Amino acid sequence: MFIFALTLLLLLGAALALAGLWACLGSRRGSRNPFVADARRPPAPLVTERDTRKRVLKQGFSRKKIPDGLDAVIIGSGYGGLAAAVILSKAGKRVLVLEQHGKAGGCCHTFSERGFEFDVGIHYIGQMQEGSSLRMMIDQLTDGQLQWAKMDSPFDVVIFGDQESNRRYFLYSGEKEYVEGLKRQFPGEDANIDGFVTLIKRVAKGSAHIAVLKMLPMPLVKFLHCSGLLALISPFFRMVSKSVSDVVSELTTNAELRAVFSYIFPTHGAFPAQSSFPLHAVLVDHFLEGGWYPQGGASEIAFHSIPIIERAGGAVLTKAPVQNILVNSQGKAYGVSVKKGQDTVNIYAPVVISDAGIFNTYERLLPAKWQALTEIQNQLSMVHHGIAGFSLFIGLKGSKEELGLEAKNYFIYRHNDLDEAYISYFNSSRETAAKNIPSLYIGCPSAKDPLWEKRYPGKSVLTILTAAKYEWFEEWKEEKVTKRGKEYESFKSSFVESIMESILKFYPQIEDKVGIELISAGTPLTNCHYIGSPRGEIYGAENSISRLQVEVTATVRPQTPIPNLYLTGQDVFLGGFPGALHGALVCASAVLQRNLYVDFMWLERKLKANSLKKNN
Repeated sequence: MFIFALTLLLLLGAALALAGLWACLGSRRGSRNPFVADARRPPAPLVTERDTRKRVLKQGFSRKKIPDGLDAVIIGSGYGGLAAAVILSKAGKRVLVLEQHGKAGGCCHTFSERGFEFDVGIHYIGQMQEGSSLRMMIDQLTDGQLQWAKMDSPFDVVIFGDQESNRRYFLYSGEKEYVEGLKRQFPGEDANIDGFVTLIKRVAKGSAHIAVLKMLPMPLVKFLHCSGLLALISPFFRMVSKSVSDVVSELTTNAELRAVFSYIFPTHGAFPAQSSFPLHAVLVDHFLEGGWYPQGGASEIAFHSIPIIERAGGAVLTKAPVQNILVNSQGKAYGVSVKKGQDTVNIYAPVVISDAGIFNTYERLLPAKWQALTEIQNQLSMVHHGIAGFSLFIGLKGSKEELGLEAKNYFIYRHNDLDEAYISYFNSSRETAAKNIPSLYIGCPSAKDPLWEKRYPGKSVLTILTAAKYEWFEEWKEEKVTKRGKEYESFKSSFVESIMESILKFYPQIEDKVGIELISAGTPLTNCHYIGSPRGEIYGAENSISRLQVEVTATVRPQTPIPNLYLTGQDVFLGGFPGALHGALVCASAVLQRNLYVDFMWLERKLKANSLKKNN
């Protein structure tokens, strides 16, 4: 037994040494280090002037705006595309980002309607405290211009049942406060709550191994997996086949506490019985210190990214729907074609990066001959479409103080059996679906943003999200947006009415005090049109147990079976804003042939050392 254990340790050491050697070598290859120096500068005042913002966020496509001498072209301006473009720009590359919508940003964009502004995908972000690695990374990718506002504590409120019989539970900012708050609300469950948080933190630390698997050579990944060393090394991959429901059921018999342990699953798009516990651990750990919101609104993310791309000689152009990825007779990508009116414009670049998602990239943008490649079909068989979303946007007259609105989120569930509620809902007929909505997320962007009142005095907004089945709306997919007919509008209205009935029970003041000025809804087809998701999904490919398996994690990487074609964004890593960012990091690492995690680690250490010196 001793010899066996010693052999395992020697093999483990050898594997880690090889991985470390590869990482170091990867950081010394030809391309320039984008993290060689601190890019931060003092934040400039918020820009509210409409034409100035339009020049950045709505630069419409034309032939004459295409930069010469491109090093890369990126399809899609979601954060996976923008972050990859910024990193490459900081490494001295000239990059063109093409966005099919009229405004850059993907799920980071905002839209305005009748004098109200709404976010569509950035509702809150965790780990944005000063000095955190994520905050430092975002600071480097926006030159320190993007500022963050801390949300209230509790930052999330979980509600089970209706207004008359609801039970409310509060999630507080800060690990100590989070744990103590749960213990006050669930007396006698102290050990189980401690066990949950300890497990969350231990498993979440292993999320770095996702990037490792996507960057290590496949033979080494297979060795680590088949030998059992990966499971030994990584608590993340050791638990990857366990669902959230499985794990929380082992932790406590209290049904309500199980539900509170699981409540945040809508923000990664798979209900507890479907979702891999390690992904859930990453998400819970991400919010242990609370939530933050970008000051000035979600569009500030794109607004402070695009100038960096432009300064390097690149551009971000909107209304630029890519029709095809150009592939030569040797099977190598060499550019894209864009539809401009009745014409097709070919744009050539030695590197093509897609932030359009794995399904759009492989099934829609690649020529049919190359779609049929065994390696591409193998990757497509490993992933599934995520759950589609239905959104409701409410515009109100009155400030947050007048309306009693707070900088926190509400998660409202019909009851505490979350799996049963979702399974019943997705098994509903189209006619009964709206009456069976299992949960609502409610956020108030106007209360979260301290600069809101400066931009929209005397106004407030609410954003409400729930899941929906694409198939319920599919028959209208060929119809034009805003012109899908009375039957579609009637069906959409059934969801709006059901949601509003719940909202007004929890927010009676918004109707009683001043009235509602605007209600606007978005269905899965709305998502298809504006953010290009093939089946109305918000978080890309389904974040299920199968998605996190070692083979899938390692196989779906930035490099594709088509030389010179790369993937970035959520589908390369995980769903959500941090997932898109890490998708961009592993993509840019592959393109630049550098380990950018190592590059950033050295800069982070230097900045922390300098900060320590100043404070001393």
